[in-house]
Amino acid sequence: MDNSTMTVTLLEKLQTVDTPTVCNAIEVAQGKRGFNEFTKGTMLASSATDGAMVGFARTAQIAALEPAKESASVIKQRRADYYRHMAEGPRPAITVVEDLDYPHAIGAYWGEINTNIHKAFGLGGALTNGVMRDLGDLPTGFPVVAGSIGPSHGFVHVRSIGQPVTIFGMQVNDGDLVHADRHGALVIPPEVIPVLEAAIDKLLSTEQLILGPASKKGFGITEFEQAWAAFEKART
Repeated sequence: MDNSTMTVTLLEKLQTVDTPTVCNAIEVAQGKRGFNEFTKGTMLASSATDGAMVGFARTAQIAALEPAKESASVIKQRRADYYRHMAEGPRPAITVVEDLDYPHAIGAYWGEINTNIHKAFGLGGALTNGVMRDLGDLPTGFPVVAGSIGPSHGFVHVRSIGQPVTIFGMQVNDGDLVHADRHGALVIPPEVIPVLEAAIDKLLSTEQLILGPASKKGFGITEFEQAWAAFEKART
C-alpha cells in the first residue's frame, strides 16, 4: 500500500479509538453498510491496557505441530530473512503472522523474547491466529492479539515471508494498513484513508446525540424518541 496519504493526525486519531469505532467509521466513509474486511470470531488480547495497534502489515507464516522438513541451513536462512523483513519496511508497522496449524495451533511464537525483539525493531504489535505465552512478562506498548494462549513453542519455524495471510477469516497483504485491539482486527481500505479522519469525527459526534441525553438524569422514552430522531437524521 502507498502510505503517502497517511497523515500524522490520522495516525494519532487511529491510535486513540477502538477497532469497532474504525469499523463503523469505514462504513461512514464508504456511505453504506457491508464492510467485511475484519476478523470473524473471538480473539484474545495480551493486555487490556495497551490499547489499539495500527500500522502497515509485515506478514509471514509459521508452523509448529511438526518439525521442519527442510534442512537446518534453509530454516536458519529463512529465519534470518524473516527478521530482516520485520526490521525493514514503512512505519508505523505491525507484524501479522498466520499459524498454518490453525485451528490446532500449539506453538507459542509470541512470548517474552520474540515480542521484545519485534518491539525493538519499531513494530507496534503482533496479530496472529496462533498462540501467545509469557503473559505478564510481555513488553508494554507492544500488544499481541492472538488466537489462543499456551505454554509451549512446539517445533515453531517460519514457513514463508511477505505473502498474503489469513487471520480469522480476514485476508491481509503485506503492506495493508491494519487496526487491531481486543475486539479483533480489520484492514483499512486504501480508498477511505484520505477521508477516514473526518469519518471518525463525524461518527463520534453523531453518537453523542444518543449518548449525551442517555447519560442525563430523567432520560425516558420521550427523551429517547427525540434523541433517536436526531441520531437517525444525522446518520442519513
